[in-house]
Amino acid sequence: MSWDLALHVAMLAGGVGAAKFLQGLINLVSPEDLSCVVNTGDDIVLHGLHISPDLDIITYTLANIVDKQKGWGVHQDTFNCFEALRGLGSDEWFRLGDKDLATHLYRSELLTSGLSLSEATAVLCQRLGVRSRVFPMTNDKFQTWIRTDEGWMHFEEYYVRRGCRGEVRGVELRGAVTAKPSPGTLEALANADLVIVAPSNPIVSIGTILAVNGVRETLQQRVKPVVAISPIVAGAPLKGPADRLMVYHGLEVSPKGVAELYKDFLDRLILDHADEELIDDITSMGIEVVATNTVMRTPEDKVRLAETALTALNRP
Repeated sequence: MSWDLALHVAMLAGGVGAAKFLQGLINLVSPEDLSCVVNTGDDIVLHGLHISPDLDIITYTLANIVDKQKGWGVHQDTFNCFEALRGLGSDEWFRLGDKDLATHLYRSELLTSGLSLSEATAVLCQRLGVRSRVFPMTNDKFQTWIRTDEGWMHFEEYYVRRGCRGEVRGVELRGAVTAKPSPGTLEALANADLVIVAPSNPIVSIGTILAVNGVRETLQQRVKPVVAISPIVAGAPLKGPADRLMVYHGLEVSPKGVAELYKDFLDRLILDHADEELIDDITSMGIEVVATNTVMRTPEDKVRLAETALTALNRP
């Protein structure tokens, strides 16, 4: 099944929620008509290797090799290197599969040879047979840091190593002030017939992309529609610490809080039936609201949600 209109779609993406949605979208949109602008605030160097968690999740999904059960990593990967490092006494807290590790080794080799992150991503996409365009949000150093009562730490340490324990006392997007969008990013967002903001963490997956110079302004200037899917259902995120991060920023943990973050550029918000009582409040912000099932449990759920997002193309 494919979407009949030969129109270009651009997506702001980060993490597992975006990948699940993308699994539905790629059934409807031709690969060549899809661009993904991906969060790199989670990027981290471990074992001397440049790891780009969200870029990898999106790339693996487009290559149809993602582990759909976990939502990340490579399908049917092994973890021999990870277990061997543990056996040697290494403090292994970031679980890397062997095939996944090959990606990090190759990316790091490409970066060391002088390629930018966007150039290295393009090479990886080519090698993996990905025909869509995948843009790191920036080639510049950009890291998300979280402060809890234990002090400042990289987001991946907070999320993976510490399991999001502790109240969020601070959030820093280090590098945001000077971060320039990677080549082609603004053009993809400006020229797409539809921009979709994936159901990703609105603070540390989408908020990071919006913090890159020129991104939010480009979305504000669009005439064609921007649609977002709320990652919050019935007062809680489907995955991850979005609730704690939204509370820190003084936002209601609901689709209304998500709308507040995006209201300067958003045309339509898709929320779950569980949150229909918020429709009037969000509509009063000048945002059209569509209620549907946003919980993607099955492949059919993913396709139906993608179809709902694509109906924004018919918006007058």
